[in-house]
Amino acid sequence: MKRRTFTRLAAAWPISFGATQSQLSDTNVKLSATSLGANDRTYWLDTLLKVVDPVLTALSQNRLRATMPVESAPGQEEGRKAVSHLEALGRTVAGLAPWLELDADDSPEGKLRQRYLDMTRKSIANGVDPKAPDYLNFTKNGQPLVDAAFLAHGLLRAPKLWNGLQPTEQANLVKALQSTRVIKPGYNNWLLFSAIVEAALLKFTGSGDELRMDYAIKQHLNWYKGDGAYGDGPDFHWDNYNSYVIQPMLLDVVKTLMDAGKADKSLYQTLLTRAQRYAQIQERLINPDGSFAAFGRSLAYRCGAFQLLSQMVLQNSLPPELPPGQVRAALTAVIHKTMDAPGTFDKNGWLQIGLCGHQPAIGETYISTGSLYLCSVAFLPLGLPASDSFWSSSSADWTSKKIWSGQDVKTDHAIKM
Repeated sequence: MKRRTFTRLAAAWPISFGATQSQLSDTNVKLSATSLGANDRTYWLDTLLKVVDPVLTALSQNRLRATMPVESAPGQEEGRKAVSHLEALGRTVAGLAPWLELDADDSPEGKLRQRYLDMTRKSIANGVDPKAPDYLNFTKNGQPLVDAAFLAHGLLRAPKLWNGLQPTEQANLVKALQSTRVIKPGYNNWLLFSAIVEAALLKFTGSGDELRMDYAIKQHLNWYKGDGAYGDGPDFHWDNYNSYVIQPMLLDVVKTLMDAGKADKSLYQTLLTRAQRYAQIQERLINPDGSFAAFGRSLAYRCGAFQLLSQMVLQNSLPPELPPGQVRAALTAVIHKTMDAPGTFDKNGWLQIGLCGHQPAIGETYISTGSLYLCSVAFLPLGLPASDSFWSSSSADWTSKKIWSGQDVKTDHAIKM
């Protein structure tokens, strides 16, 4: 790993965790001399930490409201200021969680992970503490349900976060999640926001509203359109919400119920088969240069559009047609394309609205700075150790790169379930 990479990261670590500059310098030397696996993993980790560090540094010190800018569509500034900070936390945790959940170790990456685990726990504790300067809004307007759901999804992906909280912090978190029940979800993918909040409550307290979970599951089964795709409500939408929300949350709500003995394994297998098909389609959508068709809403979530493909990697559930090294190469290209462009970050390291750089017009009225942190969910495979075949396999051309360079590729077919 390049020395300048970890010099920057070390400088970003908050002094509140007690590390002296000499300790950070010593860590930096060790990291410079140690391989963290493939070069791709090094790049992925560096990019993810570059994204999440400003959010976690600020919130862990109760300075998120004071320091995070809130960029939004003209005329939406005041409304977004009321919700954007919870957006930043929930979406950061949703993507960072699998890496935090990896087993503790004394490796350079392990020590770095422990630091961010501590920061994330402190950030959550501050965000749900009614007495804290950065106490977050979980009830006013509809948006807090969305981001409580992303936070809940992160907790399901990293139970370490819950287990490391003090009892009073856990109680505050439960109250915050339960308080979102006053928000009525829309008759669309929003049903899954309510459902996954309840799934997290079931997982960590033993009691969740099964009616909300069951209703969301049954409606989405009714909204299935075929060939791995669900409608966003009764209608089909040409956008990325099957990946942003629908399939990842549907899978994990049912998995949580199944683990609790409250859902049938055959249902989960049906959902997984559909998700694997959608993952195949997503891999084919990645162009030879890492770009992808820019259609539909919420393009400002950047590489987060490929959450479902990344979740299939994390769960070791890639279909056999997608070798791990091929998927890693494809996702790496997407991350480079959407995260490396000038203007992606402002001068202080906060994300700015856009898909490839700073493109404010891409931000709909519900998009603000906090929303942008959903890009983190593309990085779910960092929850696999460096020894996993996803990281250790040789890179390979992905499907579109094969096709448009003249290589022979098998035809693609729909599934019938």
